[in-house]
Amino acid sequence: MATRRPKEDQAAATESFRPRVDNRPEQIIGIACRLFARRGYEGTSLRDIAEEAKITKAALYYHFPNKEALFHRIVLDSLRALIDSVRAAVDAAPTPLEKVRQYMLVSADFMDADRDSWMAGSNAFWMGAESEQRTLTVALRNEYENLLRTCIAAAIEAGEFKPHNVALTGRFLLSSLNQMTRLHNPKGPMSTREVMEEYLDMAFHCLKAAAP
Repeated sequence: MATRRPKEDQAAATESFRPRVDNRPEQIIGIACRLFARRGYEGTSLRDIAEEAKITKAALYYHFPNKEALFHRIVLDSLRALIDSVRAAVDAAPTPLEKVRQYMLVSADFMDADRDSWMAGSNAFWMGAESEQRTLTVALRNEYENLLRTCIAAAIEAGEFKPHNVALTGRFLLSSLNQMTRLHNPKGPMSTREVMEEYLDMAFHCLKAAAP
């Protein structure tokens, strides 16, 4: 029996995250996601999406009545799926330190499976103008980040981490994910998970409490 390579294992593990583009609504979602990732929500119009999909705006309206409906499907549904996936991994982890590790690894898997969706959500979070879309995005992003802070606080309480500032520690760890789309080439020699594992080894070396 052939031995599966690590990247093949990773592809199989993240397949459930990857959207399937097998019909017109999913094709539209894929195009809108790519444009939101590159231009931002405010910088993308329904005309842009229709032109990319090679359909009329009327045909686009048949599937999605407005840009907000696409935003909900792409950004908000993706954020909710991310939170649910990470929470399941955290709940299954046996120790606080391992909960932090699984939180970060599953987040990396999720980003690797659909970078455009991840970048679209990141762009929406940093939208300058106040809007219903930004408010909803910020609420979900806060839920996601608070889950990590809970894990970090538990690791400190258990004596697995040094007593660092919980919020700053969370931002320190999440910065690796936020920079991954800019610095990591998914076609390079290391998978996103492999890069994250190396990063966590270095981060935990600084964060872990000394053995008694």
